[in-house]
Amino acid sequence: MSYEEERERMVAKLTRGAYIHSPKVIEAMRKIPRHYFVDIGKMAYADSPMSIGEGQTISAPHMVGIMLEALDLQDGQKLLEVGGGSGYHAALVGEIIGEKGMVYSVERIEKLALKARSALERVGLSERVRIIVADGSLGYPEHAPYDRIFVTCAAPAIPDPLVDQLEEGGKLLIPVGGTYLQDLVLGTKKRGRIKKKSHGGCVFVPLVGRHGF
Repeated sequence: MSYEEERERMVAKLTRGAYIHSPKVIEAMRKIPRHYFVDIGKMAYADSPMSIGEGQTISAPHMVGIMLEALDLQDGQKLLEVGGGSGYHAALVGEIIGEKGMVYSVERIEKLALKARSALERVGLSERVRIIVADGSLGYPEHAPYDRIFVTCAAPAIPDPLVDQLEEGGKLLIPVGGTYLQDLVLGTKKRGRIKKKSHGGCVFVPLVGRHGF
């Protein structure tokens, strides 16, 4: 089975499981080659988290799909990602928001950031997705406020800098809890405060930084 067939199989499974349903999310997951971001051949399309080195992981495709749907992405939006990792999640977001959109992805481990940049160049999204090496728990104030902020590592609470850098009416998606089990929380900013909604249990690597673990 070819990489394209494996990718179609993955998308079909996620659609049947109701993890993804919006046309833009489905099309992005069909288009972006996951195996460019995690170098394990066709196993890249298995629905499970996988190591990307440096003690970090790439989320299972179904969790990526859940997060993409929860973010309610729109054309031309500006987003902040905390925990860039392999760059795969940011690539999907960049594809969905279109040429006028922009993703700023913060990754604290330089080796992973370099790999992510290479993969993004390979898929033609390096102009739309920028990888920054920094402490993601502090956000990235240089380009705030953001329409959406999503965090791909777990925090004990929502970091205040991320709330400050979120646009009024914007959405923030983050795993909140302990080091071994968290709740995927979607927050919407209303009058400077975050209104929270749970999207179920999850397990992510910890957010390391001033406002992390």
